[in-house]
Amino acid sequence: MIASGSGTLLGMWSDEVERVLGPGPVADVGSISVAEIRVQRDECRRVEDKVSYLRRLVQGRLDIVEADLRRRADGTSPGDLPSLVEQLPGILSDRVRGPGTGPGRLPTSISPPDDDDLLAELDAVASPGALDSLSELSDDEVEALATAYRQLEHHVSERRRALFTRIDSLQAELARRYKSGEASVGSVLG
Repeated sequence: MIASGSGTLLGMWSDEVERVLGPGPVADVGSISVAEIRVQRDECRRVEDKVSYLRRLVQGRLDIVEADLRRRADGTSPGDLPSLVEQLPGILSDRVRGPGTGPGRLPTSISPPDDDDLLAELDAVASPGALDSLSELSDDEVEALATAYRQLEHHVSERRRALFTRIDSLQAELARRYKSGEASVGSVLG
């Protein structure tokens, strides 16, 4: 849910992200074992997969709400649900990649995470059926919904970038150790 007025994201999934990003052994990667670096990197990747999944869901809902705002601004009459469904490919393809973003990263898992907290977070912004009845909402209600989704998307994207930074740091330390001879490929295989 978005805390009213503050734009701060609350939720169980966020606790997991903060735990992975928080202070601890990862703060000094030079002092932990190769095995522990791998464990932490793999956990960061697992959490990042969840955060990326949530981000894609938020962006999809935001795209639909923003399409309705554009429809309203153009003065087009509201369509029914089948009309919205027909427009979804165009609506959702508008943002294949965000402006100024790099090539992105592929998720390590293509299966949606089995995490009810992610969907609960998304549903706290608006019930799952809210998009079905956008035309019944006032302009102010739709704008408030778009604002809530934008805030959630912004926060999720920030946490995702922080996870990428952590993953890159752990991966760089592994690479440094292999390059310097402190770790060997044989230790991975043996």
